[in-house]
Amino acid sequence: MAVLLAAAFTAAQSTAPTPQRLTEKELQALRWIEGSWKGTGGGTAPFFERYRFENPTTLVVESLEGGKVTSTSKYTLMSGGVLWSGGESGKAVATAFDATSVTFEFAATNRGSFRWQRESADSWKAILKYPASGTRAAGERVYLMERVK
Repeated sequence: MAVLLAAAFTAAQSTAPTPQRLTEKELQALRWIEGSWKGTGGGTAPFFERYRFENPTTLVVESLEGGKVTSTSKYTLMSGGVLWSGGESGKAVATAFDATSVTFEFAATNRGSFRWQRESADSWKAILKYPASGTRAAGERVYLMERVK
């Protein structure tokens, strides 16, 4: 999905997003996302990802093809409580967080946002929003992520 995120967000933003400050304890509420997932929807072929906490402040997301890791992104809780990713798709910061969802906005100014929203113990949605640019209207893509058992 890192490749999908990079492709979905190409426009420039007018203001930088305001991060939501989190504690290490609050971040642990995101453990529901750990595991291996199959993503469908958004007009793309199914894809596979694995999410795991590397340590109490770092979530690692691996894109998989044929069981092999093709790309890796890390979401790190920095000092000051800012959760951010400096992955292939650009730096994103968490701007909203609760026990069932987290929203990230791209720090390079309004290139869009994405939200991970828990639906059940074995499914969640990745909701990508992107602004209008050149020949493309603003829009949204929704991917259903189902646990691979």
